[in-house]
Amino acid sequence: MDHGAPSIFESLESDVRSYCRGWPTVFDRAQGSRMYDEDGHEYLDFFAGAGSLNYGHNNPVLKRALLDYIERDGVTHGLDMSTTAKRAFLESFQNIILRPRELPYKVMFPGPTGTNAVEAALKLARKVKGRESIVSFTNAFHGMSLGSLAVSGNAFKRASAGIPLAHTVLMPYDGYLGDRVSDHLFLEGLLTVAGSGLDRPAAVIVETVQGEGGINVARAEWLRALQELCHRQDMLLIVDDIQMGCGRTGAFFS
Repeated sequence: MDHGAPSIFESLESDVRSYCRGWPTVFDRAQGSRMYDEDGHEYLDFFAGAGSLNYGHNNPVLKRALLDYIERDGVTHGLDMSTTAKRAFLESFQNIILRPRELPYKVMFPGPTGTNAVEAALKLARKVKGRESIVSFTNAFHGMSLGSLAVSGNAFKRASAGIPLAHTVLMPYDGYLGDRVSDHLFLEGLLTVAGSGLDRPAAVIVETVQGEGGINVARAEWLRALQELCHRQDMLLIVDDIQMGCGRTGAFFS
């Protein structure tokens, strides 16, 4: 390969690129916490797939299971069909995660990215409650598709939508006002004051620990009060655990 020639990435790939602009090299392989470029240089990977690689690159246990599955021609594209692989996952998830915590949860398989899960939750909440508005919080980040952007708080990312983002209500996250008062009571005030003009929201979406928003940790008492508010006001509470779930805070759920 002629490293001096114009890069195929520059000449053919879209200009809508982000992470690669910060790393002026071409990676070739990865193992555990290490990545290696095409010239053999080794890098300690603090990025880890934006925090998604809990078990590192090409974990040998996961890799062996994947290779075995492909080798026996396991179903790799089944939409929402029932498969033996899905059954095995659901049984394991129920026995290892849900039953020990006495959680009566249902499982939905929305798609491969975080914003798919958020979009599915927002659609489901609006369908169940028959209302449109969703409450979200300052500094929140829920994804880059339109519905998820609408409930995100970052002005720069919101502007990338190119259209007005509607049917959302932005409220202060725990401690955002500086004195860590129960600032979600502002929402209750808006909901109860006559003539406020605010339609009752279908749901509230919250990160118990804001990741991209700055690693802001909500107090347990604030979250409990928020849950009670949702119950009183007939709203669903959506916990976006995409960045902080799956053991990243110690327990499985954040």
